[in-house]
Amino acid sequence: MAQYRILALCGSLRRGSLNRMVMNLAAEVAAPDMVFEEAEIRTIPYFDGDDFTKGFPGPVTALREQIRAADGIFIASPEYNFSLSGVLKNALDWASRAPDQPFAGKPVTVMSATQGPMGGGRVQYEVRKVMQSMLVFFMPKPETFVGMAHTKFDADGRCTDATTRKFVTEHMAGFRDWIAKIKKLG
Repeated sequence: MAQYRILALCGSLRRGSLNRMVMNLAAEVAAPDMVFEEAEIRTIPYFDGDDFTKGFPGPVTALREQIRAADGIFIASPEYNFSLSGVLKNALDWASRAPDQPFAGKPVTVMSATQGPMGGGRVQYEVRKVMQSMLVFFMPKPETFVGMAHTKFDADGRCTDATTRKFVTEHMAGFRDWIAKIKKLG
């Protein structure tokens, strides 16, 4: 059976992040042929055009290679001030710099979780807007927003809410199908 390599980017660095919990849930309920690898974005320096003229820093080179090797990109992002987190935006900015921008043609999906009722709906559209210029293939549906997420996971980060588990499972089945469709186009 062919495997789909999924590169996961979490827009929160916090160990107890609700978005990390959602990312872990997605990996847990994904089809057995979907293999997750988390990108390490903590060590990526702030983007600086002067630094860019010296070449890519090591952590950025590693991220770009992970993106290239992936069959699909999974993003879990908190919503900060109606938008994406600075650490996620920084990683996307660095990784998407020319030459040979690695996101082009990649199937991408996004989920979000918040303590509020909207589940990060605004951040998902911000991520789509930012990545549109990177020529990715965003999965249009389903969209998964986990509102009141702090009530849906236990102290160990395991999902205790059957409805959330169902939505995330359906989302990941849809993402697997989306990746297969995009691969056929390529």
